Amino acid sequence: MSLSPRRPKGPHLNALRAFEAAARLGSFAAAADELSVTAGAITQHVKTLEAWAGTQLFVRNARGVEMTALAEELLPGFSQAFDQLGMAVQELRSKALPRKVKVAALPSIAQLWLAPRLGKLRRIAPDLSVSVVALETPPNLAREPFDMTLFFTSELIGANEIRIAEDVIFPVCAPSVADRLNSVSDLSKETLLHDGSWANDWGNWLNSQPGGANVPQTGTVHSLYSVALEEARHGGGVLMAHEILVQNLLDSGDLVRPFSASLKLPSAMVAKFTPSFSRSPAFNELRSFLLAAN
Repeated sequence: MSLSPRRPKGPHLNALRAFEAAARLGSFAAAADELSVTAGAITQHVKTLEAWAGTQLFVRNARGVEMTALAEELLPGFSQAFDQLGMAVQELRSKALPRKVKVAALPSIAQLWLAPRLGKLRRIAPDLSVSVVALETPPNLAREPFDMTLFFTSELIGANEIRIAEDVIFPVCAPSVADRLNSVSDLSKETLLHDGSWANDWGNWLNSQPGGANVPQTGTVHSLYSVALEEARHGGGVLMAHEILVQNLLDSGDLVRPFSASLKLPSAMVAKFTPSFSRSPAFNELRSFLLAAN
């Protein structure tokens, strides 16, 4: 009895994924971070792929790694393939769990804007299960297991995206601090509270105000916007606020605006959805809720 020869095996999917991530990001370390593995694992996967292909894909040097001409030529095809695979997985998850929605949001948006509104969403759509993950940077919706993202962006609104609110900034503080502020120049005597992710907020607003350029932009820098907000609420200083995030505290009187001047930034808070979720019945419910939430 004749036996068919064993079919040759292709490279392991992990090796292909490691190559694509390292080539796209230009760094083995960045690829390791994205794929939640060690840089050594990325190196080993790439070496395995190079051995299988019989060619070099990266040039190692003192600055790190650089793609060879062949790798540059191949990268778009690999990226497109993994995007398509990711979207197929999203389609599977969306159809298998049509009433479960996984949201990635900027921590400040998740805590200050979205969380206070989730109760109302549950009353409107009690069978819709929404889970929220706070991330500092937007995930790749073609690759990562999220149905929707909520972030500030200055990019043009594209397909499967909706603008929730414009990004408007102005100073806020506790009422006791506001009593000491009669003009913009008085800010020189107060502690200016900064969020590390929005390092230019104070400079942008002050430079738009008469006399603002003379106010020192020193003060306290926090890595979490909510911490800076709490310090401002308890009289610890003056925070440059994003209107969409502090409106509830303004309405309650916990924070006040010492000056009427505001500055509209080129960014906006935008909800972005996967194509598969945009075709689901849950999308229309969530879209209507988000547009009415403000």
